[in-house]
Amino acid sequence: MSTSSATSPFLTAEHDGLREMVADFAAKRIEPAAEEWDREHTFPVDVVLEMGELGLFGIPFPEPYGFGGDFLSLCIAIEELGRVDQSMAITLEAGVGLGANPIAKFGNEEQRERWLPDLCAGKALGGFGLTEPDAGSDAGGTRTTARLEGDEWVINGEKAFITNSGTPITSLVTVTARTGGEQSAPEISAIIVPAGTPGFEVQPPYRKMGWHASDTHGLTFTDCRVPAGNLLGSRGRGFAQFLEILDEGRVAIAALAVGVIQRCVDDSTVYANERTTFGRPIGANQAVAFRIADMQVSLDAARHLVYHAAWLVDRGQPFKREAAVAKLFATEAAISATRSATQVFGGYGFIDETPVSRHYRDAKILEIGEGTSEVQRMVIARDLGIPVR
Repeated sequence: MSTSSATSPFLTAEHDGLREMVADFAAKRIEPAAEEWDREHTFPVDVVLEMGELGLFGIPFPEPYGFGGDFLSLCIAIEELGRVDQSMAITLEAGVGLGANPIAKFGNEEQRERWLPDLCAGKALGGFGLTEPDAGSDAGGTRTTARLEGDEWVINGEKAFITNSGTPITSLVTVTARTGGEQSAPEISAIIVPAGTPGFEVQPPYRKMGWHASDTHGLTFTDCRVPAGNLLGSRGRGFAQFLEILDEGRVAIAALAVGVIQRCVDDSTVYANERTTFGRPIGANQAVAFRIADMQVSLDAARHLVYHAAWLVDRGQPFKREAAVAKLFATEAAISATRSATQVFGGYGFIDETPVSRHYRDAKILEIGEGTSEVQRMVIARDLGIPVR
């Protein structure tokens, strides 16, 4: 059972209403098909469009593009989707945080008017092209280049592991590229590349351990030309802009992890009371009961960290360290919770038709995407004044 305003100082009755709405949608439209999508590696466009109709992609954006909700509301929606299917949760998280948010934050009015209506309505998805085959955690090692020829940017390079980049409703990918500077101190800018632009090739989908219903591709740019006006924000500020986007994204990924932990607690509790061995429920054994109790402890701690970080975002207060702490703790706790839930379920936990098996496979990427656990520890250490490299 999820939390409510009665048990969290950060939540209001409006947050509770949103949670109930998203939970109901997830139970009716996602839960019945999630195992099939996972098995068949299906990206359910129709359900994603329904998520848009429900208003989920427009939650944190002001009118006229969105609904003027707060960032905590988005985290709650992601959490509730994550309780049922992480693939749909990351589709929302990336669609909002990595697709629309860069344009909302750094785009000019013309760019906002062109792209945000469909992105915030969930009629279209955007990708966030930062990671490269040789530049993951070291995002400053970007090798993709963009040179200005007349009134066009000419882009060459590759991007890797890009979410929402190849769906039938993908409208754009914002990419980082070297636009000048020296090798040791490159000028990195962000440029909007519309889907279908000549020279922009979406590679075949990856074969992944988890998130089978999430769209993930490598991207190749070969003399890809886009208008000079597609520069997002100021020239040379692309890297700083993307780092700012990632801070919020880390809180949102942590919210997804909270949803996974909640599901593990829920399913393990039910199973521990229903499954009997040696004439009694397995929950009567301390080894099982204590394992589930530990899950609940990590759930409460992770949820508080996430909500506090989101609360800081909504108040315009510094939150970089809090985002890293929430992301580090919640995602590692999700790995532990899915492993423990699988152990509680025993042999049934190893069967793909059992949700805990899917959650176990899906959860690993949470420690990697939008900044690995090692990167989060670096962020925290540096904030403490420790000169870690």
